[in-house]
Formats: sequence, C-alpha cells, structure tokens
Amino acid sequence: MRAIGWIGFTFVVAARAAAAQVPVEWRDSLVFHTFSIAAIDPRTGEVGAAVTTRVPCVGNGVPWVRVGVGAVATQANTRTEYGNELLDALAKGEAPTDALKRLLAADSGAASRQIGVIDMKGRSAQYTGTGPQDWKGNRAGKNYVTQGNVLVGPQVLEAVAKSFEASEGQPRHLADRLIDAIAAGHAQGGDQRHGLRQSAAVIVADPRPGRSRRTDGVTANISVCENPEPVAEMRRIYDAISQTLGYRTLQQFSGGDVWQLKVMLQALGFYHANEPALDSRAAGANVFSPDVGTAVDAFRASEKLGGPAVGSPSGLVDPETVAHLWSALERAGKARAVREQLLDATAVRR
Repeated sequence: MRAIGWIGFTFVVAARAAAAQVPVEWRDSLVFHTFSIAAIDPRTGEVGAAVTTRVPCVGNGVPWVRVGVGAVATQANTRTEYGNELLDALAKGEAPTDALKRLLAADSGAASRQIGVIDMKGRSAQYTGTGPQDWKGNRAGKNYVTQGNVLVGPQVLEAVAKSFEASEGQPRHLADRLIDAIAAGHAQGGDQRHGLRQSAAVIVADPRPGRSRRTDGVTANISVCENPEPVAEMRRIYDAISQTLGYRTLQQFSGGDVWQLKVMLQALGFYHANEPALDSRAAGANVFSPDVGTAVDAFRASEKLGGPAVGSPSGLVDPETVAHLWSALERAGKARAVREQLLDATAVRR
C-alpha cells in the first residue's frame, strides 16, 4: 500500500481498499514516537498542529485542531480520543491544565502517553509519561507547545521552539511557520530511528470569513502518509498549493506567483519602479509578460546570476533567483513590507 498526502484529503491506492486506510503496523495499538508542535496565532485566530515521525500516516492520529478552540497533539502510545476529549473540554471553558489532568487520571495507560494541548487564549498543558523510551521531553512558549520522544536529544525541541519563536509577529501564515518549525527539528536529527518509513502532517483551522470552504474552518490539511523526505514533501505541497513564488521554475507562465514576482521586482526598482503599487486584481496582473522577463534578466545580471548573454533562458526564475530576490529585499530593508503585501495572495483557501 502507498498513500500520498495532499491538502484536504488523502489518496490511497491498494488492492484491498476496505483495509487500506489503516496501516497493518497499527494492529491493536497505535504508536507514534515522534515530535510535534501545536500552536495558535492570536493575530489571525488561526490554530494548528504539525508533526513528523518514522511511522506511516502520522497525520491520521497525532494532530487535532478545532477552529476557535485550540489544538492537541497526542502521541507516543497514542490515544486518539484525547483529541476530541480535550477540544470538547476547552470548548466548554475548562483550562488545558485541568482538562488534561482530569483525563490522565482516568487513563490506565497514562504512563506511556505524551500529550500537548493549547487553547485560543494561549493557555497550555503538556504531559510526558515515564515509559521506557529514549530521549523524550516537552517545551512550552508563547502561543505554542512542542513535545517529542525517541529523539536524538533536546536539541530537536530547542530548534522547533527557536524557529517558531523567531517567526512570532511576522507576516506569515501559521501553516508556513509550523512547517518551518518541524523542518528545524528534523534538521537536528529528529526521530532517532532510521530505515523506517516516514510521514509528516500539518493541519490549520482559520475562523476568518472566506478563508476556508469547510464548515469546520480547516484550511491547510496536508498529510504525507509515506515519503523518503516527508518534511520536505510537506513544504513542497504547501508551496505548490499556495502558489508561493519558487514552487515552480518560471519562464513564460501565468499565475499568482507571477504577481508576487512583479511586486518583488517593483520594490527593487526593476519593474514599473515609478508607478503606483501593483493591484493583484488588475487585468494581466498574473501574466508573465515580456517586460517581466526583461526585468528578471536585469535583476539576474545585477546579482551576477547570468542571463541570455551566457546561455541562460531569458526571464529565468528558478529557486536561486528567488533566494537572491529575498536577499536583495532584506538588504534594502523592504522584505517585511513585501511579505505584508503578498500575505493575502498566498493564503491557502481550500
């Protein structure tokens, strides 16, 4: 069986469709030794959770979110019921600490659990059992909780926390921040097991009108059930669905990322520099027109990236070009303003 994650749903291909949704490894227990983060963004009202592990389909068991209520990560010897039980308690006004303490007291398997929960007020609670595992622990900060077990060491959660804290207050969507936080922990070694199938997931709910087409408010919902590099795949999917500039190599296309490119080039003075700010709704705003290609070539030449004169395609916008665009904007002190301008255009509205 091979499951391929996508935003909003999971495609499953198997000869025995009736049993395809549950990996055979689950059997009578559900064990997700892993690390995760659950968080809120008070500025937008978004709530989300992200996770990765060396077990298939982690998104099916660990992360739980509810719009306007909070988020839960239930892992180690995972008891999925904690997801809705804790969210139900938060919805009734119970504090995370009280709700988690009450539920753990009634759980005969509590010693093997690991749980993190946060509500929309930023109140949080965490629990790490005493089961025989390698390094395990948890950490909480402003607007987030991160927890993990069977990790290479405390540096994993430290990296998750540092990444998320660094993005606090930045003009970025919560799913984007959560993916980066998980990637930071993964880069430090993450789950210490090797040679096993890997998965990753992120889910976010947004209460703002027009952000979700679903009654539960869920926007980004990516579950990479199995992939050799699930965290990188989660990032690729997110960038592709949001059409964030850099998700594809641009030459002659149309799309939301073209408008983003124009905004960046205008801010740097290479495209319509003396004209009013670009309107994403204007006719032709998303079209990669010849004058855009000319601006790209001029920018690439200024960065010594090469152009048609040295055999590169005219108007080439590859990952290297995108990285140099952001670096140039940072140097010019314009990166934050540009991110603010692009924020709405890159929102996931699935």
